Amino acid sequence: MAEGEATIAPKSLEDFDPPKKPKRNKFALACAILASMTSILLGYDIGVMSGAAIYIKRDLKITDVQIEILSGIINIYSPIGSYIAGRFSDWIGRRYTIVLAGVIFFVGAILMGLSPNYTFLMFGRFFAGVGIGFAFLIAPVYISEVSPTSSRGLLTSLPEVFLNGGILIGYISNYGFSKLPLRYGWRVMLGIGAIPSIFLAIAVLAMPESPRWLVAKGRIGEAKKVLYKISDSREEAQQRLDDIKEITGIPLNCDNDIVSVTKVQGKGVWKELFLHPTPAVRHIFIASLGIHFFAQATGIDAVVLYSPRIFEKAGIKSDTNKLLATIAVGFVKTMFVLVSTFLLDRVGRRVLLLTSVGGLIISLLTLAISLTIIANSHATLTWAIWLSIAAVLSYAGTFSIGSGPITWVYSSEIFPLRLRAQGVSFGAVVNRLTSGVISMTFLSLSKAITIGGAFFLFAGIAIVAWVFHYTMLPETQGKTLEEIEESFGGFWRKRKASPHVEGVNRETQLSTNGQTMTRED
Repeated sequence: MAEGEATIAPKSLEDFDPPKKPKRNKFALACAILASMTSILLGYDIGVMSGAAIYIKRDLKITDVQIEILSGIINIYSPIGSYIAGRFSDWIGRRYTIVLAGVIFFVGAILMGLSPNYTFLMFGRFFAGVGIGFAFLIAPVYISEVSPTSSRGLLTSLPEVFLNGGILIGYISNYGFSKLPLRYGWRVMLGIGAIPSIFLAIAVLAMPESPRWLVAKGRIGEAKKVLYKISDSREEAQQRLDDIKEITGIPLNCDNDIVSVTKVQGKGVWKELFLHPTPAVRHIFIASLGIHFFAQATGIDAVVLYSPRIFEKAGIKSDTNKLLATIAVGFVKTMFVLVSTFLLDRVGRRVLLLTSVGGLIISLLTLAISLTIIANSHATLTWAIWLSIAAVLSYAGTFSIGSGPITWVYSSEIFPLRLRAQGVSFGAVVNRLTSGVISMTFLSLSKAITIGGAFFLFAGIAIVAWVFHYTMLPETQGKTLEEIEESFGGFWRKRKASPHVEGVNRETQLSTNGQTMTRED
């Protein structure tokens, strides 16, 4: 061998194998599952109210408008809880905020189950709404902060899995307790929701505190221990710690277990979000509000809350058959959101979201057309009835595979640490207020423009949503939480997308006539 030549070691067969994926971090998965259980509270309330409303109306002799208010008011109350939770989570930590959510919802469930009249029932709805608002905000924030980059999409989508599981349990509860005497049935349906809140408040005490919150409070020693458990490697844990230190103003070479932090999390949020936002923060804020608004404005709560009414308009008259058809909706939603959890970190957020909203458009148009045909026909059209049922199931499935889980995954990972808790809380407020408007007006809207017309309106909103998502939302797959901010800042500039996503190579360099050009494939 000539002098100066490098020695090349012979390669074995193993060297040609594709790189092995890191094993799923079981500790981070356990933490995410425990935090995600808060979503069962909201899911159960949505699901159980769809059927309980039938019997509440008969027992308390109330109108459709009162049913709309009863069903939707919880979404008006929950932003109060979300806003308070944003403050509390920065003050007492993510973990104890989850415990508080369970306690508040427990009180609400007991009050609803013991309600002697409509006024007292509305009082119970207030407590349940505030508790749900707490849970709605804090679960995705906590999970995004404990998840390794390799599985953040899967873990952050778990709240949506449990929410859909809660909806399915609520539907099954409706069917199971529907045979009880009228005055007891709906009260048992609502009151039994206290059981998961008790288990939740106890179980989350086994969770560690968020390492990002610990660092923000100067408790670096505790944060290190948590990061070593929830990261895929010690190198990743150290990198995550360094990223958080940089954001919170702690010198990277500082190795003390407890330090004084000058940049306090949650301070100056209003100023940075509204008064003097950077281009990146402005883009992030608009993206978060938009994805939350369109997730609800496309009508998901109208379908979930009023599916028995929709099936009645489609031609199903029996209470039992309506409740069974509703259980099918819950089953489809749960199955498709499970599929979504395994696609998020493989396909990416953007492609899955655009595909989902495209499916919503087709499903809504199909449902609107079939319901319009049924309403204008004097004969029983079996094919139109089945088409309506298929369209509802298709809508539930396409929402749950993308728009539902990605809304929370995306909004909880794009905000920088200093703005995350309260930034996500603003998105949660928009989500719940939009949901409240839809659920509190759907029956009146259906009477005003027909039920088919209502779904034509939702289809139009879904088209606008698709354009917004395509234009405003860059891909976040595979990026650390601290890197994601760099993808924002220009509404029309070329998006920095992962090469795994939508066939786009982020920075493909082409050499042409000795010059280097950058283009998107």
